[in-house]
Amino acid sequence: MAPNNSDYLELAHKRAIEKKTHVSFPQLKYPSLRDEGLKDPVQWLKGKAMDDGAEGLWRVHDRLYDLTEFVQNHPGGAEWLELTKGTDITEAFECHHIKTIAEKILQNVYVRDAKTPRNSPFTFKEDGFFKTLKKNVREELEKIPKDTPKYTDMITDGLLITCLLTSALSCSATNYWLVMASYIVASVSLAGSVVASHNYIHRRSNWRMYIFNLSLWSYRDFRVSHVLSHHLYPNTLMDLEISAFEPLIKFNPRRDKPFYAKFTILVEFLTFPLFFIYNFIRRFLLNFLCEGFFENHYRWHDGVGFLLPAWMYLISGASLYDVFIMWLWIICTGSLTFFTIGSNAAHHHPKIFKDGDQISDVTPDWGMHELEAVMDRPDINDNHFKVMTLFGHHALHHLFPTLDHAVLKYLYPVFLENCKKFRANFRLTSQLDLFLGQIKMTHKTEPALLSERK
Repeated sequence: MAPNNSDYLELAHKRAIEKKTHVSFPQLKYPSLRDEGLKDPVQWLKGKAMDDGAEGLWRVHDRLYDLTEFVQNHPGGAEWLELTKGTDITEAFECHHIKTIAEKILQNVYVRDAKTPRNSPFTFKEDGFFKTLKKNVREELEKIPKDTPKYTDMITDGLLITCLLTSALSCSATNYWLVMASYIVASVSLAGSVVASHNYIHRRSNWRMYIFNLSLWSYRDFRVSHVLSHHLYPNTLMDLEISAFEPLIKFNPRRDKPFYAKFTILVEFLTFPLFFIYNFIRRFLLNFLCEGFFENHYRWHDGVGFLLPAWMYLISGASLYDVFIMWLWIICTGSLTFFTIGSNAAHHHPKIFKDGDQISDVTPDWGMHELEAVMDRPDINDNHFKVMTLFGHHALHHLFPTLDHAVLKYLYPVFLENCKKFRANFRLTSQLDLFLGQIKMTHKTEPALLSERK
């Protein structure tokens, strides 16, 4: 049985201070460059490459592959392979490819076995929870109507059109109340569009993923911080969506939390309105602060965010100054709305297992860990519009991120059957409980052992 005493806690905190691991997940070594610089996605990739033993190639499990010749022919788009070169892509490979064709392709580009053990503790055993579930899901997908994703497209496009129309109206209207109503609707629909576009960012390259950039944030950055980091290693040291907020906000339990941790909810509401703008400025400055950043990572779509004010100016006929001010208000309010939704979307709650159970090596099933790091919400999952704008069907989305959100509801029978078979910890709660839990989590200083939670 896992240790359940103060000795474990003392040892875990000691190792965290020494940066050998951290309190919440002691099976994972402290990542290189985690606390350096601006904590941007490119830096995260560099640190990961330093730890993964991929030797400049692509690592899957304990083998190295050279995908150079395959990059431009990758069905999901070249960007995924360009970003991950030199890293261990095991988790991404396993959950992004439900069909077996990708495994056959790897056989043709095998180079050699890796020289070092995997840095990640997660396993994908054929008879384990995730691989068994993936096999069942593969069969289930054949039964789902092929036109199911059209409902997702309709919601996303509707939100985009609403944002465009109301943002222009907020500048052209003369009635005060109409201006304010248009501004609020534009801000909320912008946030909704950005959340909905997240559905497309996980998948093969497509035009709807660029909607994300209307926020001034980069979908390319989000593919790293969210898809390759948060989704694959939620609530661990490798989760950039946790480390990026430190030391301002600390979600993981640590005794050295600053005094202002008790006021985290206030800190969030003061800083989140500027987060979209901050991300744009940070990414722009990296062109001057990081050698090779402009050539290797800055792209034409980094300017997509300015299409919204350009549209507002051309359609409304308002002065450039008035358009600029209204656009800033829409961006800031939309930013606050987006991060309020995102920070309460199933990951930050004291009952969610963020905590390691022993210092010795363990090999947790990746799918089981995903469920330990997520709580789902029946009050969100009962409506597809809410699913698309509030990160619904969160557990299944984490397990199979490349599937359209409209498809996920069809997978519950086989999913729940496997959860029962493997005793996987799939949990449900309300949106309000997650909101309150997120506040409590920022106050938490001691980890709850898995044995205590069970």
